[in-house]
Amino acid sequence: MLKKISIIENKKLLQFEEEEEETSKEVGIRVLLVEDDDFLRDICEIKLRKEGFDVATSSDGLDAFKKIKDTKPQLVLLDVILPGMDGFDILKQTKENIETALIPIIMLTNLGQDNEVKKGLDMGAEDYIIKAHFTVDEIVEKVRSIIKKKKIK
Repeated sequence: MLKKISIIENKKLLQFEEEEEETSKEVGIRVLLVEDDDFLRDICEIKLRKEGFDVATSSDGLDAFKKIKDTKPQLVLLDVILPGMDGFDILKQTKENIETALIPIIMLTNLGQDNEVKKGLDMGAEDYIIKAHFTVDEIVEKVRSIIKKKKIK
């Protein structure tokens, strides 16, 4: 898409057209963001909504598992250390339930030891994001990548 740009330089009006970057909005894709850190949950939610995702949130493991069963989001961003029920238990139970087993889950945590990463991936997580190593924009790109890979619409 072309965008018209006007600039006044040395009292002269210069006009030109520039290719406008098209951003892919993920309208209507339901994402459940499970994170007990209020600040991180809020900034991720804002960014995901800005990108067109339909976002539900949870800060508690038991509530998150109930939301997964009841609403069947198209993708889950899941912290590991949560009150009520930890993320690994949520992952395990989600993957064992025939109604939720195919929901892609991205682990979003600060547990970055190799054995933790391997455990999450072996249990069925699509990806494992170590919070300290990623920006919010990179998290959104990971979400988009999984959606594209899984052909979620």
